[in-house]
Amino acid sequence: MATETSLAFDHPEARAADSPPEGFADRISLRDHVVEADIGAFQAERGRRQRLLFNVVVEVRPPRSALGDDVDRILSYDTITEAIAAALGEDRLNLLETLAERVAAGILSEPLALRAFVRVEKLDRGPGALGVEIVRAATGGARAAADPDGPRPVVAFLSNDEIDAPDLAGRLDRIEAMGPAILCVGPPREPAPRTGQAVVQRRIDLLAIEQNCWRLAGRDPRCVVVGTRTELDWSLRHNRMTVWAPSKLVLDAVEPPSADPSDTVALAAWFAGQMRARRLVIVGAEGPEADLPVDVWPR
Repeated sequence: MATETSLAFDHPEARAADSPPEGFADRISLRDHVVEADIGAFQAERGRRQRLLFNVVVEVRPPRSALGDDVDRILSYDTITEAIAAALGEDRLNLLETLAERVAAGILSEPLALRAFVRVEKLDRGPGALGVEIVRAATGGARAAADPDGPRPVVAFLSNDEIDAPDLAGRLDRIEAMGPAILCVGPPREPAPRTGQAVVQRRIDLLAIEQNCWRLAGRDPRCVVVGTRTELDWSLRHNRMTVWAPSKLVLDAVEPPSADPSDTVALAAWFAGQMRARRLVIVGAEGPEADLPVDVWPR
């Protein structure tokens, strides 16, 4: 009989065996799967890939009839590795806890999966492995899938001339009438400090854009500045007009776009793609190449 301490440090297979569900479900497992990723809440971890070690056990529903050696009738091991890849590819994460939750949710979205034991460890952050282990069940354990029929906003980019224009309120009325809208801006007219260090400069450029977001917010009370996906989604569901503060989504992106002042219209187009926007409106600037309809409104 394993002691509580020894079991705590044992492989997830031992933990699954020690707490079996009724009926002793079959299990599939992935052992010692190493992936490199940019993850971590500390600034020293940003921009540096580190090794992550995954050990996963999945309890599966028993077959209702003979398998017939048919791979389509089982839960494939690829389900586990694909759930890991999808969780890491969605956006940059700060916490192993979040990563483990997403891996478990991806696995449990499969009809055959009953429970998932997920252990994730960082191998390069200390003298030993630093990690987290979770157990999630299919009933209430998986994340709700994104609603493909949810609100699709209009994303509108406003130039500095538009922000300063006497008829700004009329422009915003026209945008607001198009449905849920998210406004994007570039940096203010005054150039931001230049550092010569790419990582530092990206943060400075993003902060400059966010200063301009607040300048726009000061010109019209409808322009509420938000920076998280949760706030953006809430605003869309409630048909609110918001201003996108880009730092969090850009810094957390697995493949981040440029935040250089010369690329801010392209940044708005990237954001429109992330939000599944139905239309991109460019007011007072040249339109970018984009995979969605683009309207250019001149002064």
